[in-house]
Amino acid sequence: MSAKYVFVTGGVVSSLGKGLAAASIGCLLESRGLRVNLMKFDPYLNVDPGTMSPFQHGEVFVTDDGAETDLDLGHYERFTHARLSRDNNLTTGRIYEQIITKERRGDYLGKTVQVIPHVTNEIKNAMRKVAADTDVTLVEIGGTVGDIESLPFLEAIRQMRQELGRENTIFIHVTLVPWIAAAQELKTKPTQHSVKELLSIGIQPDVLLCRTDRFLSREMKSKIALFCNVQEQAVVTAKDVSSIYEVPVVFAQEKVDELVLRYLHLQAEEPKLERWRELVDRCYNPKDEVSIGIVGKYVEYEDSYKSLKEALVHGALAHNLKLKVTWIEAEGLETKDRSYENQLEGFDGILVPGGFGKRGIEGMLNAIRYARENEVPYFGICLGMQTACIEYARNVCGLEGANSSEFDPATPHRIIYKLRELTGVEEMGGTMRLGAWPCMLEKNSRAARVYGKTEISERHRHRYEFNREYEAVLTSAGLRITGTTPDGTYVEIVEIPEHPFFLGCQFHPEFKSKPLEPHPLFRDFVAASYRNRLQRRGRQEQREMAEVQRVAP
Repeated sequence: MSAKYVFVTGGVVSSLGKGLAAASIGCLLESRGLRVNLMKFDPYLNVDPGTMSPFQHGEVFVTDDGAETDLDLGHYERFTHARLSRDNNLTTGRIYEQIITKERRGDYLGKTVQVIPHVTNEIKNAMRKVAADTDVTLVEIGGTVGDIESLPFLEAIRQMRQELGRENTIFIHVTLVPWIAAAQELKTKPTQHSVKELLSIGIQPDVLLCRTDRFLSREMKSKIALFCNVQEQAVVTAKDVSSIYEVPVVFAQEKVDELVLRYLHLQAEEPKLERWRELVDRCYNPKDEVSIGIVGKYVEYEDSYKSLKEALVHGALAHNLKLKVTWIEAEGLETKDRSYENQLEGFDGILVPGGFGKRGIEGMLNAIRYARENEVPYFGICLGMQTACIEYARNVCGLEGANSSEFDPATPHRIIYKLRELTGVEEMGGTMRLGAWPCMLEKNSRAARVYGKTEISERHRHRYEFNREYEAVLTSAGLRITGTTPDGTYVEIVEIPEHPFFLGCQFHPEFKSKPLEPHPLFRDFVAASYRNRLQRRGRQEQREMAEVQRVAP
């Protein structure tokens, strides 16, 4: 069977949900028994997003092979079972880097190197590589139609249609149909102009996913179909939903998967969406809620912690709970007295995520101390584990001035220091400890109980490590190291055994969590947080009952 491609483009504005649309279509096709793969082309000149600010790019999603990629790959993995790698996310910078390397090597035999055909050929070869051994490959083009940076990618997919034919390719365009409050009506002009822009570069969309806050009427769909030259049934309402996990169900109701199968001339079994529908039901009908405070550096831009937030949602759904997240700016907790405690009271659990740099560290240490001393469930990830070790060294072991050499090169106690193999390495891009690495868990530890095994593999993204010269000092004071690399070089997990839940891990478990397969660490952290909520509720009820009895005549 010839390779089949679904090309997803976007128009009008960014952030219309192309990544979620591609992931949801992949989910529907997979539910029909088809093998799918997904890839994302990003038009920026960075080789990868690894050196980009979280405030500009959001989260950097890490794959098993150590690629630093766009956050949309997180959506792809959460919604499907595709195993993604560095081949699934290419940037303009990486493509040009490959071409220039070939040119310097003499591979082009003296030819003039041009966008067409050399750049477009490189893009098409990347798509063909990812499409091997799959039934359908979904390709998302980043940015919006009309961006000059996206033109080579759009030209490449136009050529793919010419080479493979209509029966093997489908163009899906995500566009905006806004509601204008002053006129009290939906407007189709943005969609019309977006499609016109696509047509000007030789691409006629087959399906329009119209982002809107309400369902499109039959008349509205008919109007869009007429002006955009698509079939009426191919104008799909991509309505706003409260939970992203409802998108595959909505797309199934709109028969998006049937459209794709028809255009690609594919036969497939009926979709099996029972578990997704049950998941959506839990999203909207929780038995209770759980409140988590996240103390981070980039909390004003939630996309910086995209996978983290979703992994917490997965953990809550596993217990039929609604997740209530409060984002706490770490710098706001940097007070000399204990007044920071006022901002931390009332949370069922506290989490400190990853990050880089000195800003906000003292606030994180205060939050960790509060959670440790008040027996509030605590989960530290990457930097959250490192700061947990620093807090323990300072406030339990009495090592005044203990710190990481990242934050204080002159610290008298380097609890955390630069990875030994990175000593002397100053380049920032791709030089960290990245990707999947094995970890051995101590028997009878919380980590081993949570995972249900003693050998695991998790994804990493860090430049600093725990200094094992301080292991004896910290462990003799009660901290337990329960996860290490098989050779014992790196510390991966620390715990406080007598605490209701106090665990820090050097890796990023959020990258492997899925809505139907919650990561066990998030599942159990949420469970411990909910137990804390019930215990606090019980104590409050006892106090209220005692007060009633005290004032009763």
